[in-house]
Amino acid sequence: MTGQTRGTRSVNEGFHGSGDRSALTRWLLRVLLSFVPYCLAFFLFSLAASFSFADEPFRPESGQFPSLKKSHSYRGELVFVDHANRRGSVRVAGTGKFYRNDPQPFAMLPYGVIRYHGAPADLRDIPLGTVMHVRAFLPLDPKLSAVPVLPVDNKAKDVGHYRGTGTAPAENHVLLLEDEPSHCLHAGKIWKLKEVELNNNAGTIIASCELKNGGDGNVMQEKLTFDAATRIWRGRERIRVADLIAEEAWPVSGKKQLDGQAVLLGITWKPAPGDGLSGAFTQFHISDIWLDDEAIQQAAQFQTETHKSFIRSRWMPAWVDAVEYGKFGRATVSATLFGGMDSSLYNDFRKGVGAQMNGAENTLKHAAGHYGPSHMASTGKILDVTRVTGEIHLGSSGIQIRFETDLIIEGIRPGRVVRIRPESWPKTQIPREEYLFNNSPEDRFPTPDIFPKY
Repeated sequence: MTGQTRGTRSVNEGFHGSGDRSALTRWLLRVLLSFVPYCLAFFLFSLAASFSFADEPFRPESGQFPSLKKSHSYRGELVFVDHANRRGSVRVAGTGKFYRNDPQPFAMLPYGVIRYHGAPADLRDIPLGTVMHVRAFLPLDPKLSAVPVLPVDNKAKDVGHYRGTGTAPAENHVLLLEDEPSHCLHAGKIWKLKEVELNNNAGTIIASCELKNGGDGNVMQEKLTFDAATRIWRGRERIRVADLIAEEAWPVSGKKQLDGQAVLLGITWKPAPGDGLSGAFTQFHISDIWLDDEAIQQAAQFQTETHKSFIRSRWMPAWVDAVEYGKFGRATVSATLFGGMDSSLYNDFRKGVGAQMNGAENTLKHAAGHYGPSHMASTGKILDVTRVTGEIHLGSSGIQIRFETDLIIEGIRPGRVVRIRPESWPKTQIPREEYLFNNSPEDRFPTPDIFPKY
C-alpha cells in the first residue's frame, strides 16, 4: 500500500516490513497528542459552565429584601436622570471603547439605596457625568418594568463595534447606587496616588484602588486625568491644583512621584482627545480629591443634611407587612421602614407619637389630593416600634412600626409601598410630578417609552 497524506503516512511506514518499534512509538505519541485539544476544550467548557451556573440571573420576590450577594455589579457614567420616577441611564464600562457604549436605563427598587459622598442621597443630588457603582437585579415583574426589559443573558453578549461585552446588562433594577468615595468607604478601600504629571494646571495621575488594610494581591494601576476644575478638599477647605503647585507638593510641569499617598477620589468621564481610532477610550477623569478623613466627613455631613431635609418633606418610605382590620374603617398596620437613611430620621419614630401613613407606588410617588399628601393620608398613632431580629438585608432598616388609624385608605394593604410622617415632621406641598392624581395609569406605571432605542 502506498503512503497517504501527512496525517496517516507514518502509520503505513511503521507497520511495513521491518516492524520498527520506534516508528510505532512515534505513532502512539501522535495519537495521544491528537486528543489533547479535545480534552482541553472539554475542560474549558466545564469551567465556563461552572462560572455561568455560579452567576445565574436572580429575580427578587415581592415583599422580600433580596441579598446584595445575589446582585450583578457594574459601573458607569450617569448620563440621564428621571428623579420623580427614580430611574435614569448609565453608560456602562465594558471591555471596549467607552464612548461608543449606549446609555443603559435603570430603575431604583422601591427600597433601593443611593449614596453620594459617603452619605444617603436622592437621584437629584448626583451630577450627570458622575461614575457610579451599581448593584442590580432582573425586574421583579417584567410586565410592570418602568425601563426596557432585556434578555436575561444580555450582560454576556458582545455588542460589537469595539464595545465588547458587559455594557448592556439585563440586571437594571437597582438595589445600591453609589459614587466612587461611597463605594470605597463601605468596601474598606482607598486610592493610592503613585505619580502625577502636569502641564498648565492639568495632566494625569497614576493611581490604584486598594484595600485599606492591605492584602489585595490583584491591584491594577489606572491612569486618570485631571484639570484646573478638579476640586481638592483638605480638612474644611477647598483648594485648587494651583495651590498644590504653589506649595511645591506638585510640580509646575513634568512628573513627580507621590509614593502611594492615600486619598479618596470622585470620578467622572470626559471625552478623550483622539480621532476615534486612537487615544484612551476608557480613561476616567478626577472631579474631586479628598486628602484626609476630615475632608470626606465634611462632605458626607453636608450631603446627609440635604437628604434629611428631603425625606422629612417627602416622608419615610416603607412597605406594609400586615393589616389587622377593625370596625368602621379602623385598622392596625405593621410596616417595615426602608433602610439607607440617617439614624436621626428613624429616631423620630417612637411609641405613642402621632403619625400619618399614605399610599405610594414603587416609584415612591405619593397618592395625593388637591391639598398635598396629608389630604389623603390615614391619621393615627404609632403603637409600637421594634427591631427585626436576624439578618437585615440592604434596603431594610430592620425597624418595624405598628400604626393604628380610625380611617384606613385603599392604598394601605399588605405588600404595598407606603410613606409615613411622624407628627414632628412638617406638612408640605410636593411638586406635581411627585404624586399621583386622578389615578392615571401612566402616573402609576410609567412606561419605558421615555428611553431612546439605540
